[in-house]
Amino acid sequence: MTDAQRGHLAMLFFSALVAGSFSLGSMAAPHIAPQALNAVRFVVAAILLGALVFATGGLQRSALRAPWRYFVLAIFFTTYFVLMFEGLKTGEPVSMSAVFTLTPLITAGFGWLLLRQVLTARMALALSIGGTGALWVIFRADLQALLAFNIGRGEAIFFVGCVTHALYTPLVPTLNRGERPAVFTLCTLVAGAIILVLIGGPAIVATDWASLPPIVWITIAYTSVFASATTFLLLQYASLRIPSAKVMAYTYLTPSWVILWEMALGRPLPPGLILVGVVLTISALALLLKDDSQVRGRLTSEG
Repeated sequence: MTDAQRGHLAMLFFSALVAGSFSLGSMAAPHIAPQALNAVRFVVAAILLGALVFATGGLQRSALRAPWRYFVLAIFFTTYFVLMFEGLKTGEPVSMSAVFTLTPLITAGFGWLLLRQVLTARMALALSIGGTGALWVIFRADLQALLAFNIGRGEAIFFVGCVTHALYTPLVPTLNRGERPAVFTLCTLVAGAIILVLIGGPAIVATDWASLPPIVWITIAYTSVFASATTFLLLQYASLRIPSAKVMAYTYLTPSWVILWEMALGRPLPPGLILVGVVLTISALALLLKDDSQVRGRLTSEG
């Protein structure tokens, strides 16, 4: 298996794990402030990944050079997560995941600005199809709502978070100085935990932790282990092996995974007509994975 193929496999797992955050997060969001929940998940994720790092080679002194890099990355990713859980207070999991599928298009723009990664015609077509599918789901297959741009509050909040997520992806290879993914991820998690504890201090103190319902603790555990430490590692691993636009192309699978999560949790499914948009997002992924052109920039490997 080539490095590029490993990168694609990492993003396949990434998309499945991220999807769980939408379904579980929508159930936990009404019971806890986003800053408090994410502060705990980042601290727990940093501890878990830190144990893994020190068990597999340790933290090299060179990784601590220019620590500002990790805080820059953490600002973008912590903003994404806080806004995600804020949006989930009112947004439906499937439509929120559809907003997430707009990130490849935004990432492609940042990829060009930061890395000069050039979109091919096929990639541009795929991103357009995926964007159309996302809008179809976001506006619930309602043309009048689309024309009036009647977007929900939760979706609007989360879109801002997705912009920060899209910028994070090409920043990884820009700021990485040869650190292995686990070490780079750990440093980013620690920086994120520091930021969230400082900013979310009042929310943490105000939270009645003893009376939180079980779904909150389940969500914290899942997001700490799978949707933080694991997905951070997968994303940074893939970002060093395949172009930014293709890394984020796997977000097109998220609505499909979310629907499966909703089914598993026994929650209501979206109307059948909305599934047309989901099919479009999957088609966009297929087009992107077939693209075999060279991409200029620091990332030259293809898959």
